Amino acid sequence: MATTDASSDPLAAGTAALRRGAWEEALAEFEGPAAGGDPEALEGLATAAFFLDRGDLVLDARERAYAGYREAGRRVDAGRVAISLAWEYRAFRGERAVGAGWLARARRHLEGCGPTRERGWLALREASFGLPEDAAGARERCAEAEELGRELGDVDLEMTAVALDGLLSVSQGDIARGMARLDEAGAAATAGDMRDPIAIGFSCCYLIFACERVRDFDRAAQWCERLASYSAEWNIRALQSVCRAHYGSVLVLRGDWARAEAELNEAAAVLAGRPGEGEDAVARLAELRRRQGRADEAIALVARAEHHPLSILGRAAIAAERGDTAGAVDGARRYLRLVGTARTERAPGLELLAEAAASAGKVDEALAAAQELRAIAETAGTDPLLGAARYAEGCAHAAAGGHDEAREAFEDGVELLGRTGLPFEAGRARVALARTLRALGREDAARLELERAREGFAALGAAAEENRAKRLLAGPEPAPLSAREREVLALVAQGRTNAEIAGALVLSEHTVHRHVANILAKLGASSRAAAVARASEAGLL
Repeated sequence: MATTDASSDPLAAGTAALRRGAWEEALAEFEGPAAGGDPEALEGLATAAFFLDRGDLVLDARERAYAGYREAGRRVDAGRVAISLAWEYRAFRGERAVGAGWLARARRHLEGCGPTRERGWLALREASFGLPEDAAGARERCAEAEELGRELGDVDLEMTAVALDGLLSVSQGDIARGMARLDEAGAAATAGDMRDPIAIGFSCCYLIFACERVRDFDRAAQWCERLASYSAEWNIRALQSVCRAHYGSVLVLRGDWARAEAELNEAAAVLAGRPGEGEDAVARLAELRRRQGRADEAIALVARAEHHPLSILGRAAIAAERGDTAGAVDGARRYLRLVGTARTERAPGLELLAEAAASAGKVDEALAAAQELRAIAETAGTDPLLGAARYAEGCAHAAAGGHDEAREAFEDGVELLGRTGLPFEAGRARVALARTLRALGREDAARLELERAREGFAALGAAAEENRAKRLLAGPEPAPLSAREREVLALVAQGRTNAEIAGALVLSEHTVHRHVANILAKLGASSRAAAVARASEAGLL
C-alpha cells in the first residue's frame, strides 16, 4: 500500500501489513488508533503481537478490543475476539479454565446471530478443546463447521474443519478416510486456496500429527519441511517452532540426533513463552535425552512438562530402564487412560505396557496390550507400527515362556524396524532377540545380534543401551532384584552395616541379612563390595 494511504488510514495500512506478514509494521500502524481505544485497531494490534510472540500485549489488546465491541453492541465481533482469547490463554499461559470461560462467552455472544464464520470457528475450538474425552462431540462440531464453511464460501474454515475431522478419523482408527481428508486440506493449504495463516497452520499441523500417530515418518518429514518453508515465508516463528518440534521427533526416530537436538532446542526456546505449546517441545527433547542415556537430564525436562502425555510416557520408560517395572506399568496405564479411545495415540503406551508388564511377570496384561497394538498396526499398515507390534508380541511370548514364538516375533521386529530406518528401535529389538536366543541355548547367534546392536548404539550415541549390550556380551544378565532388594543394595553401596540398614528401612536385622544373601546370590557375587560393583556394571545402581 502507498505511503499516502498509510498516513491517511492507519487501520487500512495495518491490515495490509498483516496480510503480507509484516508484523512489526502492522504493530506500528495499529498503535496510534489503538491508544484511543478503537476496538478494530486493538484487535489488529493483538494479531500482530500474536505473531511476534508478545503474549502479554496480545491478551491486553485483545481483552480491550473485546470490551470495545461489547460496549458497542457488536456481538459477532465480540464473539470472534472471545474465541481468539480462548486459544491464546491456553497457548501463552497454559490456563485452560480461563480459555474455557472465554469460549463460553463467545458462545453466548454468537447465539442467534445466524450463519457466520465466527460460529464455524467457535465449533472448531469447541471440538479441539473437547479432546480427547469427547471425540464423538468433536466430530459433530467439525461437521457443523465444514458445512458452514461450504455455505459461506469460506475455504479456510471449511478446510480446517476437514483437517481436524481427518485427524479425529485417524485417531479413532479410520485411517484411510482420515488421511484422504488430511491430504485434501494439505493440498488446499499449499496450493494457495487457503489465505488465513492461522487456518493454514492448524491444517498442516493436524496432518503432521496424523502422520506421527500412524508412524508414517517419510510423509511427516515432507510436510514438516513444507510447513517450515511456509512459516519462514510468512515470518511465523511460533508455527515454525511447532513444526520444528515435530520434525525434531522424526529426526530422533531416524537416528539423526545432532540435527534433532538443534531443532528441538530451538523450538523449546522460541515456545518458552507459550506454556500450552512449549511443553510439547520440552517433552520431545526429554525423549531424546532418554535415548542418549542422559536419564537425569530427561527427568528434569519431564518435570517441566509433567502433565504432557509424552512426559508421562517418558517417565514410565525411564522407570522401566531402571528396573522399576511397577512404575513403568503404572505410567503406561496412566498414559492410556489419558488418551482414552484414540486408537493410534494408544500405540506407544501399549508398546511400553507390553514390555513393562512382561518384565513384571504380568503375562496376560502383556499379551492383551500386544494384541491391541497389533490390531492398530494392521489397520495403519505402516512398517514402524507393525514392527512395534511384533516387538511387543515378542516380549509377551518371552514372558510366557514361548521362546520360539518370541524369537520369530523379535526377528520380524528387527526386519521391519531396520528397513524403516529406526536404528534405536531396531537395536533394542536385536537385544531382545539375543536374550531369547540365549534362552534357547544359541549363544553364538545371540552374541552376533548383541554385537550388531552394540555397534548401532555406539554410532547413534545411545550410551546406556550400548553399555547394556556390552554387559550382555560379557555374560548372562543377573537375576532381577525385587524393589526391597534394590533399596537394601542402595544402602549397601553407601557402606551401611546390616544394623544401620535395618534402622533405615524399619526391618529386623535378620530380614536385612536374608535380603543381602539373596542379592549376593542373584548377582553372582561373593562379597558386598563385589555385589556393588556387579550391580553398577548392570545398571542397577
